[in-house]
Amino acid sequence: MEKNNNKTYWPHMILGFLIIGLTLGYWTVKSASSIPVQEVNKYMLKYQKADLGINEILEKKQAFDKVYTIALKNVKMMVMTDNVNSNLPQPNVIQLVKGENQFSYIVSKKDGTVVNDANVSFLLTRPHTVNDDVMIEQVPSNNGVYRTPVIDIEKPGRYTLQCRVKINDNEIGYSELPAYLKP
Repeated sequence: MEKNNNKTYWPHMILGFLIIGLTLGYWTVKSASSIPVQEVNKYMLKYQKADLGINEILEKKQAFDKVYTIALKNVKMMVMTDNVNSNLPQPNVIQLVKGENQFSYIVSKKDGTVVNDANVSFLLTRPHTVNDDVMIEQVPSNNGVYRTPVIDIEKPGRYTLQCRVKINDNEIGYSELPAYLKP
């Protein structure tokens, strides 16, 4: 009778692959849970609320845009050059200054009549975090100019200026403009 001295290593390989798979799975879960999750505040609402009522939000915005305009006044714009590697045009952004900033909005009808009794809210936010958000629920009006209180901005980088205007319950307009503070 002949004795077989050839050893098979396939059970060890299966056990090794199983250990490697479990280790990589644990590492993936651990690294993914350590990354902070930030909420999106599109339309100045929580993501879930905006997602559930997006059709109504867009209908109200469309009705608002047919009759009214929202304009940001007295700001300095940075002229952006288009990226040669992309076909997307780069929009000009608002240049912020380090320290005190104030923003003035004018809400008017398409015929030029200024609206004095609108409910205007303002949000200064950064694109990937909600930690530095500055929310002003009611921006006061002075002769049709809705001027925010002085906002102190110290951190350089990208910002977004969001404005929500309610004329009545059926007409709600939004303005979202990119801004940048140079280091």
